[in-house]
Amino acid sequence: MRGHASHYDLNPALLAAVIEQESKFDASARSSAGAVGLMQLQPATAKGIAKYTGGDRFVLSDLDDPEINVRYGAWYLHHLLQKYGDERLALAAYNAGQQNVDDWRARGVGIQFGETRAYVDRVERLKGIYRRAYASQLGLGG
Repeated sequence: MRGHASHYDLNPALLAAVIEQESKFDASARSSAGAVGLMQLQPATAKGIAKYTGGDRFVLSDLDDPEINVRYGAWYLHHLLQKYGDERLALAAYNAGQQNVDDWRARGVGIQFGETRAYVDRVERLKGIYRRAYASQLGLGG
């Protein structure tokens, strides 16, 4: 995980927080909406990420591999942070989809889904916990 965080210029505490919130670190997690693995990626999203990251033969079972799942999820989170320039909006897009966040921004309103606001708050809280409790393991210093 630290390697993917470093490669995609992500705070490792943030990446760990997203993984915990998405799957509770259960690599076999599946959602009722079809999301798969540690970072709960939608297969269609993962297929697009595979193309951007050099993969040419994406198969759904790739998402069962924690290494691939976290690599794709880290790439996607980095992409969202670059697109929105704001961690809360990037997390909202990770949870509710880019189209919803784009619509909210166009209308000049904040996060409109209570579930998504709660998701963002939980990830931010978990990030702080990871930063404090696991600083040395996550490569964050003392």
